[in-house]
Amino acid sequence: MVHIQEDLKRTLSESHEEYRKLLAEHASCESRLQELQGKAALDDAERVESVNIKKQKLQLKDRMEAILRHHMERTSGAGVR
Repeated sequence: MVHIQEDLKRTLSESHEEYRKLLAEHASCESRLQELQGKAALDDAERVESVNIKKQKLQLKDRMEAILRHHMERTSGAGVR
């Protein structure tokens, strides 16, 4: 099952425009978070930004997972959730 999911993720990243955009945006958020986490201390604005980026990353991941589930259900022919 994990192998199938990984294959589908790879396929979606190559052929599904929305999934590809979400993936790129998620990576951008992760990169910015890494920058912030690399600092010795964050000012108030950076702390707020960090929290907002984490929320955004979760939303992006949720949408990517929904797309993945939808495609898995379509390819399996079953409506299992």
